[in-house]
Amino acid sequence: MKNKLTWFEINVTNLERAKAFYESVLGAEFTFVDMPAAPMYMFTIDQATGEAGGALVKASDNEPTDKGTIIYFSSTDVSIEAAKVERAGGRLLFPKTSIGDFGFIVHFIDSEGNRIGLHSQE
Repeated sequence: MKNKLTWFEINVTNLERAKAFYESVLGAEFTFVDMPAAPMYMFTIDQATGEAGGALVKASDNEPTDKGTIIYFSSTDVSIEAAKVERAGGRLLFPKTSIGDFGFIVHFIDSEGNRIGLHSQE
């Protein structure tokens, strides 16, 4: 097993706004799935390479938050996506920051109020 993480959900209050944010910042592509009581946009992934699946989900019992677990998206250079965050309706919490031998990270608040991380080796 390459990675124990298999699925994640990012809570949203406005599906279309969240989709536009992640398309703009990450260049992500999505597939709409009309689940009962929880419509979602699933991130397009390559299961053959072991990528974890995930979705933007709108459900009445889910609430976006900037506290708790932080999901990190992989990047070639986090400064590229960080430069897009505020234009897309988010808020950059801190710029590209070295974590020593482990690369670099950025944290931001997305359009829905979730704290999200980016990680790169460069």
